[in-house]
Amino acid sequence: MLSDKVAIVTGASRGIGRLIAMSLAGQGAKIVASARNAEALETLTAEIASQGGEAVAVVGDVAVEADANNLIKQAVATYGRVDILINNAGITRDGLLLRMKDADWDAVLDTNLKGAFHCIRAAVKVMSKQRSGRIINISSVVGEMGNAGQANYCASKAGLLGLTKSVAREFARRNVTVNAITPGFIVTDMTEDMTDNARETMTEQIPLGRLGEAEDVANAVLFLASDQSAYITGQVLGVNGGMYM
Repeated sequence: MLSDKVAIVTGASRGIGRLIAMSLAGQGAKIVASARNAEALETLTAEIASQGGEAVAVVGDVAVEADANNLIKQAVATYGRVDILINNAGITRDGLLLRMKDADWDAVLDTNLKGAFHCIRAAVKVMSKQRSGRIINISSVVGEMGNAGQANYCASKAGLLGLTKSVAREFARRNVTVNAITPGFIVTDMTEDMTDNARETMTEQIPLGRLGEAEDVANAVLFLASDQSAYITGQVLGVNGGMYM
């Protein structure tokens, strides 16, 4: 489905980002995996190679403009083009608003929102010349509905939705589509450590009656990265089991 497409995945060292990279590789895409953890990236690229795929690791912090620019530069140097950009890198620094430090606000906005901006700005230069490209921003359901104790995270993820729509309008004429995915409560390392009570309370908020799996998000990415979504841009695809409609 994505044979010979070149896909950049940020935040690819673990969790949802890792599975997105694996899923894209499984459909034939050549992966440029980025994160700050070099060891985890090497493990990922080795696993992709062991399954017959092709991947390279680029260590960096997307919050740093030079690192984001280098990521795109390395993708072009290695594979000659950039077809797909998945902005998945994200961090949390949770805390109640009255106790939140400026440093915690800045760190989350810099990685989650400015990091995506850096990567998009560098990637669209390549995609515009190609007159083709897919940009997929991984936002969050809390960017749509808010969440107590996560003012910084929610602001960053809501900002990502505005960024998605603006860039979609700017580059549609260049055949570059830009969409966002808003995952809900997804099973991750964090949820594995939750108590049964906490997990049950969380599940009660979801009409489909279960937490999401990383595969649910990866499947949405595969659709938006494919030719099947060629006439879709500026849209927000909720993968949340119906908890926000």
